Amino acid sequence: MTVFNEYRLRQEIIRVTRIVANQGLIRSSDGNLSVRLDENRFLMTPSGLYKMSMEPDDPIVVNENGKVLIGKPGLKPTSEFNMHLEAFRQRPDINAVLHAHPPYATALTIAGLPFPTDYLPEVLIALGDVPVANYGTPGTPALAESIQELIKDHNAIILSHHGSITVGKTLEEALVALERLEHAAYTYYLANNLSTPVSLAAEELAHLRAIGNQIRNQ
Repeated sequence: MTVFNEYRLRQEIIRVTRIVANQGLIRSSDGNLSVRLDENRFLMTPSGLYKMSMEPDDPIVVNENGKVLIGKPGLKPTSEFNMHLEAFRQRPDINAVLHAHPPYATALTIAGLPFPTDYLPEVLIALGDVPVANYGTPGTPALAESIQELIKDHNAIILSHHGSITVGKTLEEALVALERLEHAAYTYYLANNLSTPVSLAAEELAHLRAIGNQIRNQ
């Protein structure tokens, strides 16, 4: 059984949270992060706490059912703990989950547009196809259900009208996926305002998918 250093992971949650907040990918108390401590324990950001004021002892330890094992009085885990636990349940190969509210990627779902995977080579290589999950009410089991099947084969998912979820072996991997996701959405937005975007050729898209699959499966 792998056991991770809890103190270092608490510090890492704070570091990544501040990066995400400084980039405008979360606001106020929105968004949530979690990491795996071992097979049955997970460290999660608390609910309702202003992210930039969060300290290393604020994240809460829960078990695989969401029961609080360690936490400061007055704090409770993110209301979206079910979604985080579902990701960990479906993906034993990951150790970190990051839910954010990237504005450009989220705006695509509000406008009813798919994520633009056909335009930027680095998107297909680094992220692969990025699906949009069906809408699930925030803070309810429906949100976890919306990613249940998709998370098995994707490291980045856009949540309809509600942001994104990215996963990785580390929080930094999940952060990198989030940054790439939002950068692609922003670039597509710029292109769409200049003219009609032109996608890459079908043969090249297939080639890029193959390269990306090979890299991610190493």
